[in-house]
Amino acid sequence: MAERCTCSCSCDASEILIFPCSGASNVGQIANQAGVELTKAGCGKMFCLAGIGGHVDSFIESTKGAKKVVAIDGCPVQCAKKTLEHAGLMITDYVLVTDEGIQKTHDFNLQVADIEKICDKIKANLGVG
Repeated sequence: MAERCTCSCSCDASEILIFPCSGASNVGQIANQAGVELTKAGCGKMFCLAGIGGHVDSFIESTKGAKKVVAIDGCPVQCAKKTLEHAGLMITDYVLVTDEGIQKTHDFNLQVADIEKICDKIKANLGVG
């Protein structure tokens, strides 16, 4: 999958932290896989949402120092967004997978086109590509 998602960015990828949902549905896993692919492509660095939820000080401090904080939620429950907000962190870029026309199911047969769609949306939001 790394070949299809490429990024050219003028900033250091570590300045952009990506926090995907990894929920127990197709859209949660699409969000997670988009975070993986964007990291592989150098568009940012996937970071640990569980560490934020656990209030791990070093994770919170690193996130506060990021230039951009990207949250990717699978569904309208918005676990990633709520976890970051609960920790007092500002989200600069946000994508909700179901808002992109992808229906939530509980199968894990992810479509490559859906992952690409979310990667493309995030890259457009970040102004990279």
